Amino acid sequence: MTERRDGVRRRSAFGISLAVVAAVSLSACGGGDGGGGSTTIRVTLANHVWTDNVKKALPEFEKQTGLKVEVTQLGEDQLSDQYNVKLNAGSSDIDVMMYRPLQEGRLFARNKYLADLSAQVKSNAGWNFGDFQAGPMEATTYEGKPVGIPIITEQEVLYYRKDLLDKAGLSAPPKTLDELKAAAAKIKAAEPDVAGFVARTGKSAAVTQFSSFLYSFGGDFVDGGGKAAVNSDAAKQAYAFYGALIKDSGPANVSTDMGWPEAMAIFTQGKAAFYTEANSLYKNATDPAKSKVADQVGFAPFPAGPAGSKPYNIPSWALGINAGSENTANAWKFIEWATGKEQTLAQQKSGVPGARTSVWADPEGTAGFPEDLVAAIEASTKTGVGHDRPQVIKVAEAREVVGQPLVDAITGKDAAAAADTANTAFQAFLDDEAR
Repeated sequence: MTERRDGVRRRSAFGISLAVVAAVSLSACGGGDGGGGSTTIRVTLANHVWTDNVKKALPEFEKQTGLKVEVTQLGEDQLSDQYNVKLNAGSSDIDVMMYRPLQEGRLFARNKYLADLSAQVKSNAGWNFGDFQAGPMEATTYEGKPVGIPIITEQEVLYYRKDLLDKAGLSAPPKTLDELKAAAAKIKAAEPDVAGFVARTGKSAAVTQFSSFLYSFGGDFVDGGGKAAVNSDAAKQAYAFYGALIKDSGPANVSTDMGWPEAMAIFTQGKAAFYTEANSLYKNATDPAKSKVADQVGFAPFPAGPAGSKPYNIPSWALGINAGSENTANAWKFIEWATGKEQTLAQQKSGVPGARTSVWADPEGTAGFPEDLVAAIEASTKTGVGHDRPQVIKVAEAREVVGQPLVDAITGKDAAAAADTANTAFQAFLDDEAR
């Protein structure tokens, strides 16, 4: 899946196309919804394999409903620009919108760009709103009301080298963070040219993957009262652990500006034993054309910390209805179809991980994924947390603040002191945003 995470563009393992702009109008045979809305639904989608799959299936939807769907397909930057212009102006030109819940969802919801879907999700028992995983739904809910339906998900899992574990006499991948630390140190000591562990190190880029460490230590970016909590005891322990894992068992002369492409390259070149990363990128590690160790890569659930294994389980993309749309009844018909079990299963069979529990329980829905990755994902969906960064309006700025202690810990500075400094800055940021 593609996602622009504050300057880091993610090129998915699932073959996302280059950013292009296309408008597709697919015809149908007349009809209407009987609710007074237009028989044409205007849908704005991002460049993504999910979008390509939906476009191929649209004739079926149009035939079933007698509606016409006009798709505007945009690159992520262009998508954001269009939303900024049209939604700010209260335009009704968009009915259905594909958006990133954790990047712009809070802004959209607070500004009332997204329609409240409470009534719609209860309207069709067969569609089964309860089938959606809790973590992704947490991210598409605002002030207790669903404002989006997740369509693509990801979780953080542990990538590892089977051959290096065998050589080190380790019978299974680590189940806890302490076991991970010990195994990484053992392998690095025995293999001077191989890092025991690699992960993102960039101040902003690392925040999302660090989040699973933070939750597994029992912390979060804010506390139950909405106050900054990146200097809690749990957070300080998590910062110190993550930093030391890379400092002590990471690559030699490790830089502090690595995003996923750089960290993945180290792993796929055979230069690291363990790597924690989003499952959505797994084909980069298992494709022989991209990975020198493709036949030796294994997957495991995120290791448990003092609070258990609590990786993120998030929706990278969701569908919502523009609150300014004058065609909400038909817009919901499209979303209901596009997020139904049949379409979710078809998407997942093509490699796009969805948010429906029933599809993950269906052998057809998991046949295209490695068995150990499916098991890791299943574990993640049970205990996962529905956000992988601070849930704020200005996400990019927040990541810079809460990511600084990571860089300090990796470079051997006092992680606790860095966390205290970051917490003061983050609280000021939160206070400013609340004004």
